[in-house]
Amino acid sequence: MTRVIRLTWMMVLAGLLAAACAFPYPAPAASPTLPPPTDTETAAPSVLPADTVTPSPELMPTPAPAIERVLIFSLDGVRADALTAEGTPNLMALAAAGAATFSAQTILPSSTLPSHGSMLSGYDLEDHGLTWNDYIPANGYIRTPTVFTLAHAAGLRTVMVVGKEKLVHIAVPGSVDRFVYVPGGDFEIAAAAVAEVQAGFGLLFVHLIGGDAAGHAYGWMSTTYMGTISYTDEAVRRVLAALDEAGLRETTLVIVTADHGGHGTTHGSDLPEDTTVPWIIAGPRIAPGQVLTNPIRNLDTAATAAWALGLTLPPDMDGRPVIEAFSVP
Repeated sequence: MTRVIRLTWMMVLAGLLAAACAFPYPAPAASPTLPPPTDTETAAPSVLPADTVTPSPELMPTPAPAIERVLIFSLDGVRADALTAEGTPNLMALAAAGAATFSAQTILPSSTLPSHGSMLSGYDLEDHGLTWNDYIPANGYIRTPTVFTLAHAAGLRTVMVVGKEKLVHIAVPGSVDRFVYVPGGDFEIAAAAVAEVQAGFGLLFVHLIGGDAAGHAYGWMSTTYMGTISYTDEAVRRVLAALDEAGLRETTLVIVTADHGGHGTTHGSDLPEDTTVPWIIAGPRIAPGQVLTNPIRNLDTAATAAWALGLTLPPDMDGRPVIEAFSVP
């Protein structure tokens, strides 16, 4: 009986094994195939060749605008240490927007006409010959070329707007297209300068006289002197605003300096209070916030203006362009 049962189970297991071997397992699903490319298609490779990879766009720096004109402010009698954030915010903002030094030096004697002769010619006193400090028609004109001479010869419109008639000794005939003498205060001078901005210019010189007048009348660094310089600061703002309104600001190089400082109620000596003046430059190709460290004399003003306009400097010019300020290529 036991043998029969064993044989029976063996037959059952054999049957099950045979059935399992005969039962078909489902075939794996076939991978989908892409249709062959048509005549206008190309099969994309799995990896792009190196020479066909599109590079990421490279960001190029925006070039600085060209310098098309120069505006020079002379703040007659303004000491470098008289400029403050509270009293002269527009001038200090201009310094922050460009490059500046508050230790530039004027020539000796530190007087108006001799100093302006150097400022606007680039030559020392013994060369330009303006040794006097009054309006004396019989003495004639400056002996050397000026920045106006160079600019006018290059076809630029040259303008001088001044508050002292004696500066006509710098306006050599044939070098200045318009000489405007304004016998008034800084606001009247600024108004005349605004009209010249609106007319268009290549080189514009604006001479503001409030600081010198207040210094002689009330004393340098007195309360009245400092208050008057605040009006000078406002006059500068009005001229710069005219540049903005005319759409000329981005292509105009602005230079601000002074002919001399003062002490007590006078000037002209070699004292630092008389000879130390501000020198500020802002506009195209001038990086903001620079502190100029190389020594600067006021006769470097003419050289810098001419160089920035692409004019050829006379080889015997004493002044040198303040290239340190031009940090933007």
